[in-house]
Amino acid sequence: MSGSVLRYPFYQFLYYGYLSIKTTPKKMVSSLNIIHVERVTPSSSDSSESLTLPLTFFDLLCFKIPPVERVIFFRLTEANRSYFDSVIVPNLKTSLSSSLSHYLPLAGQLVWKPLDPKPNIVYSPNDAVSFTVAELKAEFSHLTGKEPFSSTELHPLVPELQNSDDSASVMSFQVTLFPNQGFCIGVTAHHAVSDGKTTTSFLKSWAHICKHQDSSLPQDLLPFYDRTVIRSPPNGDIKVLNSWQTLVKTFTGGKEPVNPKSLKLRPSPVISPEAVRYTLELTPEDIQTLGERLKRESSSSSSSLSKKLRLSTFVIIYSYALTCLIRARGGDPNRPVGFVFGADCRNVVIPPIPSSYFGNCVILNSRIPLTAGTFMGEEGFLASTRLVSELVEELDESVVWKIPDFVEFFRSIPQGTQVISATDSTRFGVYGLDFGWGRPEKVMVVSIDRGEAISLAESRDGNGGAEIGFSLKKHEMDALIDLLHQGLKL
Repeated sequence: MSGSVLRYPFYQFLYYGYLSIKTTPKKMVSSLNIIHVERVTPSSSDSSESLTLPLTFFDLLCFKIPPVERVIFFRLTEANRSYFDSVIVPNLKTSLSSSLSHYLPLAGQLVWKPLDPKPNIVYSPNDAVSFTVAELKAEFSHLTGKEPFSSTELHPLVPELQNSDDSASVMSFQVTLFPNQGFCIGVTAHHAVSDGKTTTSFLKSWAHICKHQDSSLPQDLLPFYDRTVIRSPPNGDIKVLNSWQTLVKTFTGGKEPVNPKSLKLRPSPVISPEAVRYTLELTPEDIQTLGERLKRESSSSSSSLSKKLRLSTFVIIYSYALTCLIRARGGDPNRPVGFVFGADCRNVVIPPIPSSYFGNCVILNSRIPLTAGTFMGEEGFLASTRLVSELVEELDESVVWKIPDFVEFFRSIPQGTQVISATDSTRFGVYGLDFGWGRPEKVMVVSIDRGEAISLAESRDGNGGAEIGFSLKKHEMDALIDLLHQGLKL
């Protein structure tokens, strides 16, 4: 298989898509002070012309997946309110405006006109992104340190996307000051418009312009907009959209939706006050140790499965996290479990799609249902690695262009199944996002709180290690942390 494997959340859709669960709009903590909310428009003459981009086959695969929320922390002890107001915020706003001139669709709206067969991204002159400026009286080191903390503490730091039945914002931003400690940038992105690679490419462009005070971009950061490179099956995009619509109807008891073209997002689910966040930091030596362990276990395994394992960094760390999460839950070995991850298809299709292609270029890979006992036994880590390795190896064009039956997929998942998804990638380079104040202190994906998902990133020091982010109820997290660290000692 060619191309890198990149991770995106999917199973979270079940948690606040069309199931009957309690949801509520996100509430800000009392210590958060919203200083002001502004509109930032793209700069340059290019922003004076309208632009329309149709959603593609890949975009529509992600059409109903919830927005992705990220927060990027920067330590800066000289960041008092005066410096924040006079230097940080103006520089971020000016460079954001310049960056948007290269990424006009991000300032636009997702719309679905009555006569159009599918939604489009439409940018019109004077369109803008929402830019919230806030201040939080909280301990910066508490949120960026190595100890677990309450998951709800991150939610005030990411903005919501403006949306209605008729339109939805594509991306929104928030910059929050931690007085005399640092600041963070929160980003919320509509998944129907951009995948993780596109979003992080934009963030790299914004950081580059902010740091260098130059509105030009290197060639590798300039987005590629030509939709003709997506050579999906005939009517593939409409068939994917119809599959989503059928799924909506299925989850509403067969009733036709009042407005089948509504773009209004569901409210986020209530996050349990018991949920905590934790980031596992793996050194290159840790990853090598896990890989060597898999080689030993594979050579001595009694299993008849003798296919060679693909021991990439992703396969090793995702399989390890998957195994530990299922073991931490414990319970009946016969209970149903499964996993889902996405793969970047830019280098899988022939001819390849440019690396800088703007939009989604992801397909979903899953193994559901399995049983917990597969992962809880003595060879659980090896079994997990075999399953993940096989899915990665099977990725080719025949898999890429397969039109999914979402209804059949969800019907195949037994009630109560523990499904673990993953988002982001160790290849995104998020710790290289230097806006002029140094490398990030911490980067986290807030939206993994919606379901049992993990986030992946490269290590902050760039030495070839990795970070895995988790969000679980405290009693499960305590068990998970013990398992994660015990496994590294074997």
